Amino acid sequence: MSLDLLRTFLAVHRSGSVTRAAEHLGLSQPAVTAQIRALERTLGRPLFERLPRGMAPTPAAEELAGRVAAPLDALDELDLDDATGAPERAVHLGGPAELMSVLALPALAPVVAGGLRLRVTLGLADDLLTALTGGTLDLVVSTVRPRRGAALTAEALCDEEFVLVGAPGWGLDRLETAPLVAYAENLPILRRYWRVVFGTRLTRVPALVVPDLRGVLAAVVAGAGVTVLPRYLCTAELTGGLLVPLLEPELPPINTLFLVSRAGRLHPAAVTVRDHLLRRGRSW
Repeated sequence: MSLDLLRTFLAVHRSGSVTRAAEHLGLSQPAVTAQIRALERTLGRPLFERLPRGMAPTPAAEELAGRVAAPLDALDELDLDDATGAPERAVHLGGPAELMSVLALPALAPVVAGGLRLRVTLGLADDLLTALTGGTLDLVVSTVRPRRGAALTAEALCDEEFVLVGAPGWGLDRLETAPLVAYAENLPILRRYWRVVFGTRLTRVPALVVPDLRGVLAAVVAGAGVTVLPRYLCTAELTGGLLVPLLEPELPPINTLFLVSRAGRLHPAAVTVRDHLLRRGRSW
């Protein structure tokens, strides 16, 4: 039985999608579909149920995945670079744009300068975890813990603390009328802060929405209104007086960030990145 067919099968099984498997493998969707059909003919049984959105594995597929996943991963993780003289394979790391830019990438600068190759994907947790499961990424810094049964391993990286901030001149006495600057239309960070700290449900409409917390920070520093930000993102502005904390609750809201990998053995370069981030994360 061809290893290529098994690798294609495993990519579809892990990603739940012919499209995502094709992207990961560098193949066309028809080629992936043809390989799955060829494997099904060889085994004499269906491996996937074709759904309007994705592919659902049959019991036969689950059994096959359980048998071949570990051996195929072990083959793919063999470090052949020493024998071939080729550069060590790049580590594919995903995470939220703000944390990667402010904390993770500066922390990894020494290992990159030392010769490690790194490729970074920025995005939302669900999309990044899907890419990790499908094999496109090696590691993900995730703002949510993966669901149980996702064949992923999550380690606590750090806690991000949220702070209610505004430029000097905005005070807590003006909070009810102050324009809100938000990351998304549904105010996810602000709503959580209001629920935890004030015990109320925030129903106001934001004055400004920008899908990057660095943009939110810049707008608030310029006086656009007030917002809630991770403290790591605005520490310099708070220290320099460009922003002021409007409230310092005894128990500020926090969110645990996780460093996530696929269950099983990581290749050596990915282990280096994982261990370095976990060490540095203790001080974030």
